[in-house]
Amino acid sequence: MSHFQLALLLGMTVALGPLALDAYLPAFPDISDALGIPLADVGLTLSAYVSTLGLAQLVGGPLSDRYGRRPILLGGLAIFATAGVMVSLADSLSAMVTWRIVQGIGGAFCAVSVPAIVRDQVNGQEAARLFGLIGLIMFIAPAAAPSLGALMLTLGDWHGIFVLLAGYALFLAVALQTFLFPKLQPRPPATTPVKTLATNYLLVLRHKTTMRFVGIQVLCFSSMLLFITHSSFIYQEWFGLSKSMFSILFAANIALMAVLNLINRPLLRRFSSVALLRVQVSLQFLALVGLVTVVALDSPLWLVAPFIIAAIGWQGAIVPNNMANALEFFPHLGGTAAALLGASQFTIAGGISALSSVFGGGQLLPIVASMLACSAGAVLLALGAPKAVERELALA
Repeated sequence: MSHFQLALLLGMTVALGPLALDAYLPAFPDISDALGIPLADVGLTLSAYVSTLGLAQLVGGPLSDRYGRRPILLGGLAIFATAGVMVSLADSLSAMVTWRIVQGIGGAFCAVSVPAIVRDQVNGQEAARLFGLIGLIMFIAPAAAPSLGALMLTLGDWHGIFVLLAGYALFLAVALQTFLFPKLQPRPPATTPVKTLATNYLLVLRHKTTMRFVGIQVLCFSSMLLFITHSSFIYQEWFGLSKSMFSILFAANIALMAVLNLINRPLLRRFSSVALLRVQVSLQFLALVGLVTVVALDSPLWLVAPFIIAAIGWQGAIVPNNMANALEFFPHLGGTAAALLGASQFTIAGGISALSSVFGGGQLLPIVASMLACSAGAVLLALGAPKAVERELALA
C-alpha cells in the first residue's frame, strides 16, 4: 500500500475529530433556541466531547494493542455513528451532553488507532513523513467544517449536521474495511493479559525520552489551544474585526500550517526529525516573543496578526515530527503510547485553556504571555539533552 493511499484513508479518519468539533459551531444559536437554554450552555456539549475524547483514549489505546486495530477502530466508528444519530434526536441539554460523551468515546477509539497503525507500518523518518502527509490531508477538515455546518443549516436544521457526521462515520467504516485493513502488514499476535493492559502505561511513563516528546506535544498544543479558545475575543472583540475578516485570518493559520508541513517533508530526507523539531519549536518560541512584544507595546493588528499566524503555523511541522519520535520506542505498544500522548494533550491543554479563561481578565497580554510560557517549556524540553535523544533514536 502506497504512503499516499495510507495517508488518505487515515487522514480521512483523523478528520472525524475536527468535524465533530467545528461543524456545528454555526448552529449554536439554533440549538440554544431549540432546547430553550442559554447560548453559553451549548458550549457544555463541546466541553463534554473534548474531555471524553482525551480521557477515553487511555482505554482505547491498550485495547487496540491487545485486540488489534481493526475491531477498536471499527467499533469506535460504530459508537460514533450511533451517538451522532442520538444527538440529532436529543430534546434537552442533558440528553445532548450524554450522547456527546458517548460520541467522544467513539471518536477517541478512532483517534488513538490512527497513530498506532502508522507505528505498526513504519518507523523513524518514514513515520514522520507519513504523519506529515496525514496532517496535510487533515488540515482540510477544520478549514471546511464551519462552512459545511452552515450549508447544512441552509438545507435543513442543526439535527442534519449530526446525521451527516453519523453518515460520514459509516462511510469511513466501509472504506477502511474495504481498502485499508486487507492491505496492512499484519501485526504480531498479542498475548498480553487484559489485567496487565493498564500496567503498560508504566512502561511508557518510565521512558524519559518518550515523556520528553509527550511534554513537547502537550505544551505546543496548549499554546495553540490558548489561541483557538480566545481567537474570537482577540480578533472580533479586541480588534473589532468582522466575521469575514476573522474567518480569513483564522484560515491563514491553517494555510501556513499546510505550507510548513509540505516544507518539512523533503527536509526529513536530509535532517533527522529530532533536529528539525528542535529548530521548529525554537522558531515558534521566537514568533511568540515577537507577539508578546508587539502586544505589550499596544501595536495595531497589522503587526500582531503576522506573529500569531507564524506561531500557530509552526504546528504544521512540529506535530508530525514530534509524534513520530514519541511513538518510536514502543513498536508493540503503539496504541498505549498514542493514548497517553493524546490524553495528555487534550486534558492538560484543556485545563490550561480553561484557567486562562477564568484568570485572563478580558485582556490580550495575559493570553499571549500564557502562550509564550507554554512555548518556553517546550523549548527547554527540546533542547535539554538533544544529543542523547538523537543517539537513542538512532539505536531504536
